[in-house]
Amino acid sequence: MFEVGIDEPDKLVQVAHALSTRARVDILRLLSSKSMNVIAIAEELSLPVSTVANNVRILEAAELIHSELLPAVRGAMKVCTRTYDDVHIMLNTVVRGPDDGQQVYEIEMPIGQYSDCEVYPTCGMANAEAMIIKEDEPASFYHPNHVGAGIIWFRKGYVEYLMPLEIPQNARIEAIEFSMELCSEAPNFDNDWPSNISVWVNDVEIGMWTSPGDFGDRRGRLSPAWWSKQTTTQYGLLKTWRVDAERTTLDMKKVSDVILSDLRLEQKPSVKLRIGVKADAVHKGGVNLFGRHFGDYEQDIIMKVHYTCY
Repeated sequence: MFEVGIDEPDKLVQVAHALSTRARVDILRLLSSKSMNVIAIAEELSLPVSTVANNVRILEAAELIHSELLPAVRGAMKVCTRTYDDVHIMLNTVVRGPDDGQQVYEIEMPIGQYSDCEVYPTCGMANAEAMIIKEDEPASFYHPNHVGAGIIWFRKGYVEYLMPLEIPQNARIEAIEFSMELCSEAPNFDNDWPSNISVWVNDVEIGMWTSPGDFGDRRGRLSPAWWSKQTTTQYGLLKTWRVDAERTTLDMKKVSDVILSDLRLEQKPSVKLRIGVKADAVHKGGVNLFGRHFGDYEQDIIMKVHYTCY
């Protein structure tokens, strides 16, 4: 549920504006059960594509939907997904004590700071200046230079991270989220190269995402100049896994029945996150993992833990 209140007047005005026209409400209604591209929305609502695109931008700014560019027959298409099922508008000022209400612990883990790995060729990594290990030699993933990686790729296997969990002892965890930019791994690149990428938390598989391809048809927005001249992977898609007391979602859509209690988060001072492709995956199309200086999104792996104190 999306909450906004009178204590955030600018945000409240933005959300109210986004909900103030029939066209934008109709777009949210269409997106209630599935994602749709802008052209399909325009056809369904009998509106010009330019009108739908403008309304989509307003809904994005209010964080009521999110969009991503996916490969199409010609170029790319913008696919829209609704981010929330409910909007709660609070018109009373809420006074909270220092330990009252939900809080968020957030940490960003550089992609090169993995604590364990098992990878298979094609594999390698680079930083903003150059390649930093010898390509297609899995043993090179243990070279000390790996901590500075800005992009990592491998065809099969996994990389694993230990994320510190520094929350109060009297905290009750309500949800945990992991956000990262990633895509498949093909020789050079191939926009039509599916890969079943799985994510585990504390050795529990929380969900799998099928990446549609290894994207290299254009330069990544943040890719270094030397990398952008290569005919290779350039950008990924930003994906967010979230586990709460009821389910696990990927970009706000349910992907598994794993719940918080399955992860045993309160028992350890850290969280073990694994990203990889299983040996028995249907599509063993590999992984490209992007840091904040590669791809389209200026971030590494972000973990958010939502909690309340009691």
